[in-house]
Amino acid sequence: MPRIALISDTHNLLRPEALEWLHGSDAIVHAGDICGAEVLQTLDAIAPTLAVRGNNDIGPWAEALPKRLDCELHGVRLCVVHDIADLVAEPPALGTQVVITGHSHKPHVEMRGSVLYVNPGSAGPRRFKLPVSAAELQVREGRVQARIKMLLEV
Repeated sequence: MPRIALISDTHNLLRPEALEWLHGSDAIVHAGDICGAEVLQTLDAIAPTLAVRGNNDIGPWAEALPKRLDCELHGVRLCVVHDIADLVAEPPALGTQVVITGHSHKPHVEMRGSVLYVNPGSAGPRRFKLPVSAAELQVREGRVQARIKMLLEV
């Protein structure tokens, strides 16, 4: 059963708890606010990594990242954007199974019709009193489930 790890808003901080959680993944998706190419290099050494650019990702390394990524990964159609507000102008394509976002630092999983929306929260510096978290997608026979992993409690 493929495991796709989801991470967002690392803000140039890869905590040991996050790295431990990511190990054993078949793929990693970073939903933006990476803040350093080294973060992507470290993640890619763990598993093949896809990423989108967040509002804090600046510089030549970040310009190479898309703001939106529509792709298929382990048989699942994904739409990845940093800020869910960016989907207002261009909603997910027909057939998208999972929308992955970041930006809010608030972990959240919700079904909207036939589309699963997942925000893994922030795995980087703690913001306000929000938890430090990541998430995963587990794929079985074309069906996908999401689970939030609290890396550090509030």
